[in-house]
Amino acid sequence: MRTIGVVTVARSDYGIYLPILRGIQRDPNLRLYLIAGGMHLSTEFGLTVRQIESDGFRVHERIEMLLSSDSPEGVAKSVGLGVLGFAQAYARFQPDILLVLGDRFEMFAAVAAALPFRIPTAHLHGGESTEGQIDEPIRHSITKMSHLHFVSNDVYARRLMQMGEAPWRIVVSGAPSLDNLSCFRALSSEELEERHGFDLSVAPLLVTYHPVTLEHDQTPYQIGELFAALDEVGMNVVFTYPNADTSGRSIVSLIRDYCSSHPRARVAVNLGPDAYFSLMRCAAAMVGNSSSGLIEAPSFALPVVNIGNRQRGRLRAGNVIDVGYGRHEIAQAIRRATAPAFRQGIEGLVNPYGDGQATDRIVTRLKEVAIDEELLLKRFHDIGA
Repeated sequence: MRTIGVVTVARSDYGIYLPILRGIQRDPNLRLYLIAGGMHLSTEFGLTVRQIESDGFRVHERIEMLLSSDSPEGVAKSVGLGVLGFAQAYARFQPDILLVLGDRFEMFAAVAAALPFRIPTAHLHGGESTEGQIDEPIRHSITKMSHLHFVSNDVYARRLMQMGEAPWRIVVSGAPSLDNLSCFRALSSEELEERHGFDLSVAPLLVTYHPVTLEHDQTPYQIGELFAALDEVGMNVVFTYPNADTSGRSIVSLIRDYCSSHPRARVAVNLGPDAYFSLMRCAAAMVGNSSSGLIEAPSFALPVVNIGNRQRGRLRAGNVIDVGYGRHEIAQAIRRATAPAFRQGIEGLVNPYGDGQATDRIVTRLKEVAIDEELLLKRFHDIGA
């Protein structure tokens, strides 16, 4: 039996992993070894490790690494603590393959610590681009430290080959989060209202605004302009929590202050996949800078107002309206996105991030790939060679 170690550090990556975790559990030839760290272990961010356990998964390792500070120094120190914590975990047990996702600093720590142990690493969502983030170089660094790659489309597969990754290491799987859309439990408006206190009598705006880490000094201005735009359009709003990046806690504080003085606004610390996707089904539009607006929202034909530089460089479908940080520009885009004509114009939208069948491709490759020196020895693949 082959053991697949899966690293999850936040509610966002856990929702993406969920169909893969279940796929690994179902396969008689694979054993799941789950490692949780980062925001999952923080009460401030909802202690979401409890959600993992309530879904029926055993958490084998817990990596405490997240400082209460979200300053640049605090984030850098959290990376160091993460490397120490993951190294101690790998010294206790080494999975046959380590599966990681994306571009967060916590994930970088997990992969860096795995290198000296010669643990083959499989990376999800490589080749993508978020030019406004420190995540951009982190993602590409993880690519170079990884041995297998599961990418969401052909464009990103070609980028990995440009980075010297051999084609045989790359699988165009599609985005695994789309697999959730065929099996999540859709909650009614009444259930959402009862559980979370939302007013869904009128379709709300679903708002997620994460720190733009290369512009963290501008966070108060950016979130202030967003609030002003929301005031201007006067719609009901459901906020979700930002990530624990530089200035993330200041956004949380500002959102809570805004909601306390605006009866139309509510904030959710942790919705879970069922409630989150259910809100996407009934929302008038998404607003903010979350990757979910580019990856999952097209499958709901949900209009998205994408603010600023955080997602610059990523592929987007016709549901996305890109805007800058100014309040009037944001408000104008919200009005356009929520107009019936725009919604009608994106009906039948094709999602560029896959067909919702990623899990089978990923699990099959994890099960069948030979774990040998060829896998572990990384050679730079020259294009055309």
